[in-house]
Amino acid sequence: MPSYAGPTTPNRGGDVAGTLRLLAYLSLALVLVVLDHRGGWLNQARQQVSLLVQPLWMVAGWPGQMARTLYDDAGTLAQLTEENERLRNELLLNSARITRLQTLAVDNERLRGLLGAARRGNLDVQLAPILDIDLDPTRQRLVLDAGGSHGVQVGQSVIDAGGLVGQVIESRPMHATVLLLTDPSHAVPVAVTRSGVRLVAYGNGRADMLSLPGIPLSTDIKVGDRLVTSGLGGRFPAGFPVGTIVSLKPDDSRAFLVGEVRPAASLDRGRDVLLLRSVPAPPLEAAEASSPAAEASPDDASPTEAAPSDATPPDATPAAQAPPAEGARP
Repeated sequence: MPSYAGPTTPNRGGDVAGTLRLLAYLSLALVLVVLDHRGGWLNQARQQVSLLVQPLWMVAGWPGQMARTLYDDAGTLAQLTEENERLRNELLLNSARITRLQTLAVDNERLRGLLGAARRGNLDVQLAPILDIDLDPTRQRLVLDAGGSHGVQVGQSVIDAGGLVGQVIESRPMHATVLLLTDPSHAVPVAVTRSGVRLVAYGNGRADMLSLPGIPLSTDIKVGDRLVTSGLGGRFPAGFPVGTIVSLKPDDSRAFLVGEVRPAASLDRGRDVLLLRSVPAPPLEAAEASSPAAEASPDDASPTEAAPSDATPPDATPAAQAPPAEGARP
């Protein structure tokens, strides 16, 4: 049978001890508050503890900081890529504009040269743009963006700022064809400006060279002499630059010299040429002061003066005197 213990008495000793501890803690807290308020040593202690805990805060903040860095780097990379692409496009556009301006400057300079040549010679000329060019070794032609409706006629001489280019051999309503000096079928009577010796320059299919075959060994001619149109044959007006002699060498028979002439005109470049409409007659004083060898007609020339012309191939003079449609060298 269970025993009866009766009612429990409260633990008075435990309550007193708890109350004393609470009072002690309160007193300690009060003392610490007073000391911290007066001396501030607790604040210093907190600062020291903060220094010890700061590495932990930094480690805890690394993931967020890395995420923000990656986000910023991604945005910066995209911005830089877009800006780089924009700058590249602007660079290409500016390069194209600069190239265009340089081309326009070259064209402007070339047009000034053409205009200056026309003014210096007091020439009645017509500016004609080049539409197409054919520099095949067997066919040297220019197609002009001007024709019969613009006043272009067959037989007109064509020049540029440097000198003689060729002659018009075909004129259609809107376009015209020019036979260049360098065409293998072309020949032009020329005279040496230094001595007045008359020769015939032939095309050889090269855009940078003409030929002077059959030059007698006794002819007064040398490298560096300049050649101009002699006016013989009536096809080209006299006095227009043709080229400069760059080499002289004996032919296979050792009886004659063969010369090479660099054309004065820019036959392989340029975008415009000048068509001669008419050439003013030279003043009387200039005609009297000119060289007899260069100005005398074939009938009036003495045998000595006519020797260079007679020494050229027999087909040279007829080729130069033939009409444009038949102006090809046999």
